Amino acid sequence: MSTQKTVQQEFGTVDESDALRLDEEKAEQIIEALNTDLADAYVLYHQLRKHHWNVEGAEFRDLHIFLGDAAENTEEAADAIAERAQALGGTPVASMGKLQEYATIEAEDEDVYDIRASLENDMEMYGDVIESLRDHIELAENLGDHATAQLLREILVETEDDAHHIEHYLEDDTLVYEGAMQ
Repeated sequence: MSTQKTVQQEFGTVDESDALRLDEEKAEQIIEALNTDLADAYVLYHQLRKHHWNVEGAEFRDLHIFLGDAAENTEEAADAIAERAQALGGTPVASMGKLQEYATIEAEDEDVYDIRASLENDMEMYGDVIESLRDHIELAENLGDHATAQLLREILVETEDDAHHIEHYLEDDTLVYEGAMQ
């Protein structure tokens, strides 16, 4: 716990950036959206790591590597989102309480599930994250913040690519598919 007595910037406030020349009211809306994306990224990151740690089965190695890479992609996206929120004069969500408050997605519980169920849960989460990123790209564009929109587009491309890979892993001829056993 910090012993610092002076707060440099309270969470939820915006320090206007002369360099970026974005109206404070617009910046507030974008920072709010970015904090949602940041919180969602950390929920997704932790779920991907959970699956990376617990994956078993015939395709263990490929899935273990993929899930580790997908988690790293998500962590890099979170870092870029947080840095953009800060550049706009905001404070990125950082505490567990605020991350939970801002997240619009919910991770699965602590239990370990078979990899097919785990990847299906990941797909659902990816879909929600993708929809949110698209909405926030549109918001940033409408508010004239083309740089944030571009950053989120780049993150969206990587996020969609990882979701597409999961979709391939879920094909009927991969993993253990109960329908093929009947």
